[in-house]
Amino acid sequence: MMDKDFTKGSILRGLITFSLPYLLSCFLQTFYGMVDLYVTGQYNGAASISAVSIGSQVMHMVTLVIVGLAMGSTVTISQAIGRKDTKKARTSIGNTVVLFAVLSLVMTGLLLLAANGIISVLSTPTEAVAETKAYLTICFLGIPFITAYNIISCIFRGMGDSRSPLIFVAIACVFNIVLDFVFIGHLGLGASGAALATVIAQVISVIVALFVIVRRNLFPFTFCKRDFLPSKRIIGEIVRIGIPIACQDGFIQISFLFITTIANSRGVAAAASVGIVEKIITFLFLVPSAMLSSISAIAAQNVGAGRGDRAKQTLWYGMAIAVSFGVIVTVAMQFIAPSVLGLFTSEEAVVVMGTQYIRAYIMDCIFAGMHFCFSGFFCAYGKSMLSFIQNFIAIVLV
Repeated sequence: MMDKDFTKGSILRGLITFSLPYLLSCFLQTFYGMVDLYVTGQYNGAASISAVSIGSQVMHMVTLVIVGLAMGSTVTISQAIGRKDTKKARTSIGNTVVLFAVLSLVMTGLLLLAANGIISVLSTPTEAVAETKAYLTICFLGIPFITAYNIISCIFRGMGDSRSPLIFVAIACVFNIVLDFVFIGHLGLGASGAALATVIAQVISVIVALFVIVRRNLFPFTFCKRDFLPSKRIIGEIVRIGIPIACQDGFIQISFLFITTIANSRGVAAAASVGIVEKIITFLFLVPSAMLSSISAIAAQNVGAGRGDRAKQTLWYGMAIAVSFGVIVTVAMQFIAPSVLGLFTSEEAVVVMGTQYIRAYIMDCIFAGMHFCFSGFFCAYGKSMLSFIQNFIAIVLV
């Protein structure tokens, strides 16, 4: 595999060819998360749906923090690729592997200890407490593999390759869907089955990814032991860019969890409706998210090559795509909301509450499209603190 050079040629074509595989990867990853909820709803009641929706939101927050921090790696690698600095690219990848291996183990231990507290803070309905704890425990144990998958993907995207991660997530998607029906439908494991399906699918995806990397020599350069020795400078650069993004993503998800907590205190139907809507919103936000990651990777290469003009053009093209999508789905959801909610549950109360919620919420797709594009642009320059400040102000004002 050769790294993709985005410092020349059509910017719009480069943005589309990079973002489409990334968008499909996110779609598949979100899709099998929605399948978890769908299959759970077909074989279980509101309590199990609530357990999966609450647990998956917590895991979504954990994943967002990991991916946000890994954005530091993506930008560092992209800038090195843009400067044709192979040595720094190798060292950045090596230090990324070491940093996140340690981080994943620490997160696993801390989250397992905090499981009961998390369930309590979220005001989890009494009927769903046991299943929520089981779901979280299984997923927390799988964090090293979830981290590994996301880091492998971020490294490849940093080198301009968004297609390999698509293959890896497609494998996880197939296994997750099959295992959902086995564990939830056939074995009747409820929320625990959904968690097992997700973790096992991620494990299989990571194993396949590592096997393919070794057998096909996908990296455009050869590593040596020195590349994996911790470098204070490289790790500092990754953390300096990644921490503000991880924090802003974490704050956003905390605000969602705050809404979930309010809904949970109003009963299992409200909790289920909010959980389903959050899944739908996560799905619709894939386009802004794809633009964020695509702009950061492509613009970072141009920043590294000293082509600031191309970096700005990447921002404007990405924003045009994201905002146009936001307008379309905002209008469409006013008409099709009940039908969309009905795909996940037949309980009328859940459909009614969810429809009211999503019709008001959906307008955020437009503004998020603008914000996500700016975030990607700021990250490309290593100025992720600007994006963090913007997000923090928005959350405090709300």
